[in-house]
Amino acid sequence: MARTKNPHVRSMLLERAALMLRRREPVTLRGLVAGTNVSTMAVYTYFDGMDGLWRALRQEGFTRLSARLAEVAATADPVRDLAALGAAYLGNALENPDLYRVMFDAGFELEDSAAADETLHRVVTTVHRAKDAGRFRSGLDPLELATQSWTIGHGLASLVATGPLPRETLANGIPLLTALFVAAGDERTRCRRSVREGWRL
Repeated sequence: MARTKNPHVRSMLLERAALMLRRREPVTLRGLVAGTNVSTMAVYTYFDGMDGLWRALRQEGFTRLSARLAEVAATADPVRDLAALGAAYLGNALENPDLYRVMFDAGFELEDSAAADETLHRVVTTVHRAKDAGRFRSGLDPLELATQSWTIGHGLASLVATGPLPRETLANGIPLLTALFVAAGDERTRCRRSVREGWRL
């Protein structure tokens, strides 16, 4: 009879791996279970080995990002909401810098790529709302604008959360997003106000 897996053990191993990354410690089988009540076999039981652990860590990064984005409530101002999603993306990267690095390590497959895609889809949906509200041009491709917006957030996160630049650099998100959204059809003064309102870090 197969032994029931304990989800707490799985979570504990993921948290320990994330902590080891944060401390710049090598993530090894023995190091992962040191000081716990589980053996190295737990890594095989729950993840089918170290490659599976890295896949799960990538997925955990997207799971946390998805949860953070879900905290952004939709308002009557979809452009403000787009900026707020960008700020949430950056907030997640700042809080989980080591998981953030692992998220984009394409050397390991994701456990659920559709769940990861959902994070971008949330931005696409918000672009649709802005377009329907007349803030963006009617011929605009929502996926293209969402990807461009995502690129700005990812660039800032890479430079600040996991890179060499100070947190003050994040303020550049306001003029960058404003320029992007104005080019997409929004009115400059209104757009700047919306972006400032949503860009709360």
